[in-house]
Amino acid sequence: MSRITPVILSGGSGTRLWPVSRAARPKQLQPIVGNETMLQATARRVADGNTFQAPIVVANADHADEVEAQLAAVSASPSALILEPVGRNTAPAIALAALEAEAGALLLVLPSDHLIAEEAAFAAAIATAAPLAAEGWLVTFGILPDRAETGYGYIRRGKEIAPGAFAAERFVEKPDRATAEAYLADGGYDWNGGIFLFRAGRYLEELARHAPDILESVRAALEGARREGNRLYPDPAPFAAARSRSIDYAVMEPAEKIAVVPVAMGWSDVGSWDALYDIVPSDVAGNVTVGEVLAIDSDNCLLRSDGPLIAAVGVSDLIVVATDEAVLILPRGESQRVKEIVDALSEKRARYR
Repeated sequence: MSRITPVILSGGSGTRLWPVSRAARPKQLQPIVGNETMLQATARRVADGNTFQAPIVVANADHADEVEAQLAAVSASPSALILEPVGRNTAPAIALAALEAEAGALLLVLPSDHLIAEEAAFAAAIATAAPLAAEGWLVTFGILPDRAETGYGYIRRGKEIAPGAFAAERFVEKPDRATAEAYLADGGYDWNGGIFLFRAGRYLEELARHAPDILESVRAALEGARREGNRLYPDPAPFAAARSRSIDYAVMEPAEKIAVVPVAMGWSDVGSWDALYDIVPSDVAGNVTVGEVLAIDSDNCLLRSDGPLIAAVGVSDLIVVATDEAVLILPRGESQRVKEIVDALSEKRARYR
């Protein structure tokens, strides 16, 4: 089996972790969990030269210097750093990488802002998936659910096609609570974690079949691209004209030969402050504290400061996040509403976005 080329997607904005994650420095460029940034942790996860080639990284052009510096700090120089002039979701971003790679290359597509705590399980799942991808399957890694989660899409497993691998019967949208509980009880559904393995040429074949306009725009953007060392700047006009579409909608849902490899690997997309509370160890009072924090007679709170001291007295079930410029306060369980704050910030307050 030839070595796998990681494709690290680092173009997201991570607004649900505002005010720490901002447009100028989104969550993947920050040490949300531990001392490494999430981008660095992702790059280190695929650093084994026996299994992986140097990665292709797709990132926002505004973050080019920071991405390069962070990767250099963990000795993870990419073979190509593709710098999007504008975000167009994952289907065009992956097409950039697939066109840059050899058609036969096995691409492991990874979001740069996910946590994987059990890396041995992840490596075993890749070993299961790689032969299928080499045979032309488009493989997605299904996260074995441990709760009735309404915030993720699901994949229904079909027949087993190899030990530990199944045909993907269908993708389903984020469910309501009752449906999520039914999926969990059924045992045949996995969370859609957004991690994929396939040959570059196979992805492009399916994109040409189901979203040819996207492929045409991306090809045009690369034909007019500018190269500076390993940096690749797609032509802004045709790339901006590409339809914004996720890989799930553009390719995985309508395509044939889709496989799912279920895996329990301590995965989280760290998609909200509530999610962070769930994965970081708490103290005896149930508080998760990061930075300069003083909690008195307070319990079950997430208290994080990247700047000033947070002093909490007699409070419960709160999320308080402070930076040098902004402070977020909301009840635990309501952190999906952070997006409302980002949406509500006017142009006059754009510096806080």
